Amino acid sequence: MKILVTGSNGFIGKNLCVWLKNKGNEIFEFDQGLPENDLIKFINSCDFIIHLAGINRPIDPSEFLNGNVNFTKKLIDLVELTNSKAPIIFSSSTQALLDNPYGRSKKMAEDQLFEFAQKGHKVYIFRLYNVFGKWCKPNYNSVIATWCYDISHNIPIFVNKDHCKVDFVYIDDVCSEFEKIMLGKQIIFQKIYYVEPHYKVDITKLSVLLNSFKESRNRNILVKQNGFSKKLYATFLSYFEPSDLSIQLFSHSDDRGSFTEILKTLNYGQFSVNLVHPGITKGNHFHMTKCEKYIVIDGECEIRLQKLGDTQITSYRCSGQQLFSIDIPPGFVHSITNVGQKDSFVLIWASENYDSTNSDTFPLCMGS
Repeated sequence: MKILVTGSNGFIGKNLCVWLKNKGNEIFEFDQGLPENDLIKFINSCDFIIHLAGINRPIDPSEFLNGNVNFTKKLIDLVELTNSKAPIIFSSSTQALLDNPYGRSKKMAEDQLFEFAQKGHKVYIFRLYNVFGKWCKPNYNSVIATWCYDISHNIPIFVNKDHCKVDFVYIDDVCSEFEKIMLGKQIIFQKIYYVEPHYKVDITKLSVLLNSFKESRNRNILVKQNGFSKKLYATFLSYFEPSDLSIQLFSHSDDRGSFTEILKTLNYGQFSVNLVHPGITKGNHFHMTKCEKYIVIDGECEIRLQKLGDTQITSYRCSGQQLFSIDIPPGFVHSITNVGQKDSFVLIWASENYDSTNSDTFPLCMGS
């Protein structure tokens, strides 16, 4: 599909163009200030028009009229002039219901498109909530973008408690809903469209959540990933400088190899890597409650298990050539021996984070 995107260099435009290109579409990118002949050429060739271009933070409020109203009128006139049948998706705002310069300009643009739709042209108007996600400009018009940038750059944030709750929508959800329209998956025609899901978020709680992301990252703990928090965490990480994305891991080393805690979670235990030198055996202990999984990802090892109270020993020969996991239940003495000629690396998941004051680890040699 050939798609014209006006305002392609803006926050929503950048994300949408990447989204649509990855789906195999040909994108015509246009921004205000480019030659009108380019716009006419694109309108003549496209199958769909997504109209994002507009002004939302001008120096002079009078720019709202030119950027949001007059440009929309120009677009409609050129569509009529070229006799294009390309449907139009228009990115409006929930502020179109408010009596402020920006909201009034968006409402006027909507009315122009409604009038055009009455002539038989397909028009889809989306009133967007506050959109957040990667590539949104900080210190512009998004509190999430500003706070993500500030917190990731160790800049104190200011919380205006007069703003209690704000409605947010995630950029990928916007792109997905626009795509549904273009693919004909949104079959119910509406006068106004809204992107769902959207999230009504308390601003104070938002600041607490973002600060918790920074703290959890410093402690190398994976935060809960669902709904709004999952999308917010992805957005938060996108504001770090590339040079600040690494996290130092600390290894506990001795003459047998090393043990490195990779990642902890709040509710699902932790992941670690055990390096074992050739001929070395580690383990020979059991746990009362803790469960583990062992996966030999490189090298060759023998993993041995013996249920407490039994004499039978079960042995598993594992190597990085054929990956599979071994469950270590509580109440089983277990050990791992490097039987190869090089260092082996074992990925370990434990059902609880390591606590030096209550390790739930009791030494016992196999066969005792």
